[in-house]
Amino acid sequence: MTEIERHPLEPFLPPNARLLMLGSFPPPHRRWCFDFFYPNFSNQMWQVFGLVFYGDAMRLVDSEHKTFRLEDIKALLSERGIAIYDTARAVRRLSGNASDKDLEIVEKTDIPLLLSKIPLCHDIVCTGQKSFSVLTEDYGVPVPMMGEYNEFIINTRNLRLWRMPSTSRAYPMPLDQKAHHYRNMMQQTGILESENEKLKQRKAHPDASRHPSKEGKAAAGQFSPPLEGCPQGGVG
Repeated sequence: MTEIERHPLEPFLPPNARLLMLGSFPPPHRRWCFDFFYPNFSNQMWQVFGLVFYGDAMRLVDSEHKTFRLEDIKALLSERGIAIYDTARAVRRLSGNASDKDLEIVEKTDIPLLLSKIPLCHDIVCTGQKSFSVLTEDYGVPVPMMGEYNEFIINTRNLRLWRMPSTSRAYPMPLDQKAHHYRNMMQQTGILESENEKLKQRKAHPDASRHPSKEGKAAAGQFSPPLEGCPQGGVG
């Protein structure tokens, strides 16, 4: 029988988290480029986050070393109140790869326990069928349409379950379209300001837009090199 593999990471749970992102399970360690969630260099999650929060797909990518900027990612997640973990604590890999369809869940994550540690959280994001299967089987919440949510309850807490596209390169959707779905979700959950809210703030504080800070000028002048040498295919 295939060996049971236990989750190698602890949940990332900022105390101010309002959003919990749940994947399925990390890929085999040989595919990792850093010790955090979505560690496969071919996975587009951190490029999506770069586009959503900075307008720059390469903002969180270290192309020279073919890895991601771990401290910048953790700082962003902590500042914005985004928690991350997976729906499985232990699995068997039926084919030895990272594909969700070849994962057998041996032990599910205790979702109510996770939520008890982030009391401000009322939104959960799943990015794949395997992660959705745990929520739908255990809590009876239907799978939403892409980019949408369905409401459900865990231990009297009202929650929204969002469906976002997989950030695997194997998922047939352009990067900018994936980022579009994530951006809309982040705006609707209040994690990210909408363009209308930004416009209202500019009208309320016109001097701020006329006199950008030194930090803002420096950030605007940063250049990120193109992603090179990125392996094609794969998930995680």
